[in-house]
Amino acid sequence: MKKIMIVNTSHHQFENNKKETGLWLGELVHFYDYFNREGYTIDMFNINGGDTPIDPVSLNKLMLDRATQTYYEDAHFMDLLKNAQPITHANPQMYDAIYFTGGHGVMYDFPDNDAIQNAVNEIYNHGGIVAAVCHGVTALLNVKNNDGRYFVDSKQLTGFSNLEEVLANRKKIVPFMLQSELEKRGAKYSKAKWPFRPYIQIDERLVTGQNPQSPKHVAQAVDELLQQNKTTIQA
Repeated sequence: MKKIMIVNTSHHQFENNKKETGLWLGELVHFYDYFNREGYTIDMFNINGGDTPIDPVSLNKLMLDRATQTYYEDAHFMDLLKNAQPITHANPQMYDAIYFTGGHGVMYDFPDNDAIQNAVNEIYNHGGIVAAVCHGVTALLNVKNNDGRYFVDSKQLTGFSNLEEVLANRKKIVPFMLQSELEKRGAKYSKAKWPFRPYIQIDERLVTGQNPQSPKHVAQAVDELLQQNKTTIQA
């Protein structure tokens, strides 16, 4: 039995702006749905515990695909989001993989969270897999190794691009540009030729996806790595 830890945002609004934000639901659904089967245990957390805010744009008819709509209408699944455990209650030693979802909310409560940084280092250092998609890659920005180097330094990865931020009409209200910040920390950032196309990067046991079109591809890559990894964390 492989154990996977999923982390969502608890932040619901852009700072200094009335626009609501939160979790981009499809980025959770397509990863969760892939592993929602025998052989896997999935535990969901957010930063503060309790209700997980959902970015209303991710529920727009133009954005809401059939799978996401199905989960959105599933009372049990939505209860998991409304009654999430805080990440401080997680024991990273128990997990084979961790996955960080996106949505602009994470830009405010992921980068400087001590529990996130501890979970990334613990899971990666005991041979587990670290994965993130879109803005969820912000979880990795300020993680440092024991030698004081940034976790992302020299790693091949991706995440929501500067161009996509412009096209999403969010450049003027986000606290930073993710691509630029990753590059400042020494990451070997790359992206798809065209915006909003599925794209992932794999660097050993780090899997990252560029945008909301990428979570299923991230899940597939994580699954392949889990099958290769013969060491299962014992509960």
